[in-house]
Amino acid sequence: MDLKHQRVKLSDGHFIPVLGFGTYASAEAPMVKAEEATKLAIDAGFRRIDSAYIYDNEEEVGRAIRSKISDGIVKREDIFYTSKLWVTFLRPELVRPALEKSLKKLQLDYVDLYIIHFPAALKALEKCKDAGLVKSIGVSNFNRRQLEMILNKPGLKYKPVCNQVECHPYLNQSKLLDFCKSKDIVLVAYSALGSTRDKRWVDQSSPVLLDDPVLGALAKKHKRTPALIALRYQLQRGVVVLAKSCNEKRIKENMQVFEFQLASEDMKVLDGLNRNVRYFTLAL
Repeated sequence: MDLKHQRVKLSDGHFIPVLGFGTYASAEAPMVKAEEATKLAIDAGFRRIDSAYIYDNEEEVGRAIRSKISDGIVKREDIFYTSKLWVTFLRPELVRPALEKSLKKLQLDYVDLYIIHFPAALKALEKCKDAGLVKSIGVSNFNRRQLEMILNKPGLKYKPVCNQVECHPYLNQSKLLDFCKSKDIVLVAYSALGSTRDKRWVDQSSPVLLDDPVLGALAKKHKRTPALIALRYQLQRGVVVLAKSCNEKRIKENMQVFEFQLASEDMKVLDGLNRNVRYFTLAL
């Protein structure tokens, strides 16, 4: 199998690419960049595209995907597309219309993974899966207690296949990762390279992950970038990871994560960087 298209099996039988392309952009980045960046990502080899209704770019991202399908670069089934239910659509009767809005913007028939941040929407989302509008159901920002509550929910039809959380060497989520593995739930890391420094969400005084001297030293040792070290760290822990960039050189560079391996002593050193720094405080 082509290394750059590595996938892991989800508990519902579908497969998710271990490296994904994140399309969230800060307020400063124009939406038009999402289309251009998604095209570059698909050309570079990314097959998992992560967006959301609230990112306000699904029209552009959908255009990019469809243009690569019509160019013959990919087929629809090659692309693993993730969208998310925004908090204004939690009432059961609003869930399907919200998903349909995303599909209309994307001009796609289904999404591969639909993520919820609150369990209230789960029942309605199960119906969307039965209707073929979504292949897999996941959750985001759930802690162990919240995951246990959803897993023990009476009448649960489909357990969440993944939990998408902030995760990087400064917040390695090792306990949550162990719990997720024990329940056959894939941990998906966002902000794997630190953060966009987006003033709307991120504490501007937090340390810059990619400037960390330990990451710098390992980058030098492996003749890679600090970003690649941070991404490789996640893959070797069994974490599925998202990388985000609008820069063509960096988008291509991120695919090099499959071209090298960290030694077990490198992994131990990176484990030691954990300091429970959370970039996204999500003060809505």
